[in-house]
Amino acid sequence: MQTNLFNIVLLSFLLSLGCSSVYSQDLKKKPSAIPAQKQVDKPIVSPINETKTLKKVGDTIIKKDSLKSNKNILEGKVVYKADQYSRIDQKKKHITLYDKAELYYKDIELKAGIIILDYEKNEVYAGRIKDSTGKLTQYPNFKQGSNVIEPDSIRFNFKTKKALIWNSRTDQGEFKVKAQVTKKENDSVYFLKNARFTTSTNVDNPEYYFQTSKVKFIPGKKVITGLTHMVIANVPTPIAMPFAYFPMSKETSVSGILLPSYNDSNTRGFSLQNGGYYFALSDQYDLTVMGDYYTNGSYGMRFESAYAKRYNYRGNVNIRYENLISSERGFPDYSKQKIYNIQWSHSRDSKANPNSSFSASVNLGSSKYFTQSINQANVGSTLNNTLSSSVSYSKTFNSVPEVRMSLSATHSQNTQTQVIDMTLPTLQLSVDRIYPFAGKDEVKKGFIKNINFQYNLNGRNSVTTTDSLFFKPQMFRDAKIGAQHTIPISTNFKLFKYFSATTTANYEEVWYLQTLKRFYDTDKSAVVEETINGFDAFRTYSFSSSLGTTIYGTFNFGDDKRIKSIRHVMRPSLSYSYTPSFEKYYDTYASDASGKMAQYTRFENGIYGSPGLTNASNVGISISNTFEAKVTDSDSTKVEAKKIMLLNNLNVSTSYDLNADGKTTLAWAPVRVSGGTQLFKDKLNMNFATTLDPYAIDNSGTRINTFNVNNGGSLFRMTSANMTLNYAISSKEKDKKDKNSQTTRNGGREDDLFGTNNGFGNNQPSQFDGSEEEGDDKISEFFTSNLPWDMTFAYALTYGNSNREKTITGNSVMISANTDLTPKWKVGMSTGYDFVQKGVTYTQLRFERDLASWRMSFNWTPFGTNANWNFFIGIKSGVLSDVKWNKNSAVRR
Repeated sequence: MQTNLFNIVLLSFLLSLGCSSVYSQDLKKKPSAIPAQKQVDKPIVSPINETKTLKKVGDTIIKKDSLKSNKNILEGKVVYKADQYSRIDQKKKHITLYDKAELYYKDIELKAGIIILDYEKNEVYAGRIKDSTGKLTQYPNFKQGSNVIEPDSIRFNFKTKKALIWNSRTDQGEFKVKAQVTKKENDSVYFLKNARFTTSTNVDNPEYYFQTSKVKFIPGKKVITGLTHMVIANVPTPIAMPFAYFPMSKETSVSGILLPSYNDSNTRGFSLQNGGYYFALSDQYDLTVMGDYYTNGSYGMRFESAYAKRYNYRGNVNIRYENLISSERGFPDYSKQKIYNIQWSHSRDSKANPNSSFSASVNLGSSKYFTQSINQANVGSTLNNTLSSSVSYSKTFNSVPEVRMSLSATHSQNTQTQVIDMTLPTLQLSVDRIYPFAGKDEVKKGFIKNINFQYNLNGRNSVTTTDSLFFKPQMFRDAKIGAQHTIPISTNFKLFKYFSATTTANYEEVWYLQTLKRFYDTDKSAVVEETINGFDAFRTYSFSSSLGTTIYGTFNFGDDKRIKSIRHVMRPSLSYSYTPSFEKYYDTYASDASGKMAQYTRFENGIYGSPGLTNASNVGISISNTFEAKVTDSDSTKVEAKKIMLLNNLNVSTSYDLNADGKTTLAWAPVRVSGGTQLFKDKLNMNFATTLDPYAIDNSGTRINTFNVNNGGSLFRMTSANMTLNYAISSKEKDKKDKNSQTTRNGGREDDLFGTNNGFGNNQPSQFDGSEEEGDDKISEFFTSNLPWDMTFAYALTYGNSNREKTITGNSVMISANTDLTPKWKVGMSTGYDFVQKGVTYTQLRFERDLASWRMSFNWTPFGTNANWNFFIGIKSGVLSDVKWNKNSAVRR
């Protein structure tokens, strides 16, 4: 059989064709493009996370098998939108969003010019796009939780939470971080390459930054870097660290080291000041421990703590101790002393317990602390001559009648004499008024129904000591203890319709645990006093009454006048008081060897005084006046006249002693005149006072029973007078001063007439209040017309003529002024002149420059006992407050 190859191949093809389906080629026509509709406000919800959904792509419907598992399915819904288009590529499994693209997945928010979501790999890519000019715009903004990153581009995996970020920019607390490449390891760890971080507002062009090649970054907690160096104005500096650690906790306070400041002194050598550690113990209290050390052996320690509990209490405690050594041992100017200061401030919220309260304001210690301290240059505290303290607790008992009790301890210390007066403690108890002749809810009207009485108890343990004996056993040996009981009985009523009358009778009983006995000792030929221990008491009573009224007078000048009227309010008052003699509490003793007798009472030197020996019968006269005017308002749109206070008080008072004998006592007391007012919209505060004596004096300066007018003089002899003026003006409303500052707590002024505190180390005060606009780009025009400024003016004048000296005893003026030379330069000056001493008073010059992220200041006191200067430059940010340079001179005292 002859075989034909061609026939065999053809037969095989035909047989195969009969067992299979045949398809012909179909060339479809290209469909016309359907324009995309913008749906900016309506986000598209991707269903790629569901197991059974329908997706429509063009005209093709694809149905997913609900039984088929997909390991690459996302765990949550993805919401996205874009301005130009949102395109799904089913083959590549990509979703492309273009122009103002936004994507939301769980806690992740991503915004960029272009976003590509690969839902097969669970990854997202985001980057910038070019605008019509070819400029790159719409930089990505990646937010996860509270962390925000603004890179050039980003690649993120939803499953592993890892990411690669190029040229990222992020804010972490006060830090602004920029890195060339960032690797996000997980939700809590980032690794950065070629990073820089700064506190400047412009992260792309900062005035300074720290440059490092490797960084481990834990958001909200810390930054750990390798070799780090500082760059200022894009110029690398030799300031470098082999590694660095920066805490970045989200908590309000974080424990950490306080780096010291370097300084030197001619008498104490080189020093490190204000180094220590800050302990953030809890949300309610903290502790700062700082110290100073000088190479000659001087050192200082400070413990500062602030505490607070919302709706309950708040306060702070400062304890300072210094061991001061001047010069070197063996030199004639060598000296050594120990000084300390304790301050405690505590206040209790009234919401905590409305029936009780506790408060403390303590400032005690060495009298020379503020003048000798190596860590204080506070002139206001230095010039203050008194340190005072008070700790008190009070409680109200809701009984009938109501009872109020308080316990307090006080302290007063004269820093010049070093004498300390303390009460440890004082007990005060009072019972509310009782009206025995009026019902509980009855109107108390008339002489009888207004009769009331009270009970008051005052017990005290008083101690007087000196600075050297403070809190030593000898301090308590001479303590004086006593108690005072008073029961005032009073009533008030109207008399002749226009007069108000008050009558009071007062009973007093005083208890002492120590009295004295005085006698003449013939062996010693001197008067001797002995202390008698044991309970003893005396009882006294007194009577007083007063009568007063109010008189109104108006002087009208006409509606067409600038001053329309002046109103005068006068309140005259006449009072009488009587205290009898209590001779029964007096004894006699021989005052010398001749037997000359003298009187004394065993209750002398008691803390509540002693009973009087003579009858006291006095008539008091006083008149208070108020003057105000109605003037036409300078604002023509206002119809009503404006009220202006001319004198808010003008007081005249004197008294007459009905039992005066004209020899040891004179009948008329000097007339006291005082007054005060506020002018120029209450910016000028003026007060004045004078004493006018109707009696003449002899050649020794003793008052005699002869009226001055009968001795060839005027009706009254001015013995003293004083006047003070305080004037504060500014180009804008000044903020209220800090009444809890170091200066005011030590008794100084709230203003800066005595200059500002030259804080050392981290205690640098600033003239900038934080409201200034940052960045030179904010200044759009030349700074010429409106210069912010403020000025405080004070003038004091005192006159003395008690012995015909007619002398100006005090005449001084003080001025403080501050202004802005430019938006970034502030200057200030405090100075004055004493016309009596003919010299310049305390003078301070202040300069401060705002360097955006930095601050520079220079304070100079050119002369005087407190002459010194202080220079400071440092970063404003609290987290980098240790990056500073502080130099100051020793205070010359």
